[in-house]
Amino acid sequence: MATPNLKYTVPGMSDEDAARVVELVQGRLYACNDLHLTLKHVHWNVVGPHFIAVHEMIDPQVETVRGFADDLAERIATLGGSPKGTPGSLVENRTWDEYSIGRATTQEHLGALDLVYQGVISSYRDGMKELDDLDLVTQDMFIAQINELELFHWFVRAHLEDKSGGLSTAGATSEAQAAAAAG
Repeated sequence: MATPNLKYTVPGMSDEDAARVVELVQGRLYACNDLHLTLKHVHWNVVGPHFIAVHEMIDPQVETVRGFADDLAERIATLGGSPKGTPGSLVENRTWDEYSIGRATTQEHLGALDLVYQGVISSYRDGMKELDDLDLVTQDMFIAQINELELFHWFVRAHLEDKSGGLSTAGATSEAQAAAAAG
């Protein structure tokens, strides 16, 4: 990701700090755009006996994550940057692979989503730590979004737990492995 060339930023923040904050927020904007599209893909491609429960559970997640993307883009603009929301920019700059599961059972998709949420939440938390020294306003935004993402992750994981609290996806390192373990 290229360092943004800012002409201005918010009062009290150096141009250098603002440029780094814009980079961090842009990374989350890519992640949220990818996540809401992935969630919608799951919504359309999930099958099986628990179809309607998962189908209906996913749509509020899609809408919330779309809202996150809008908030992130507006924060970039507030800091003097120009948010990048085009598909080509997302594909060119993402640091993760495209979601790999097509038409599949609810358990398979939820297993893969467990790994997706792990990646998104972990990267948010990394950014949150760095923002501690750069911008508490943006850090607060990240914290609020992490709170919702962790709730959605719990919704997914509740379908993957056994009665002792173990996850069927434990130890999986790819979406395909997680989908197979959960299926």
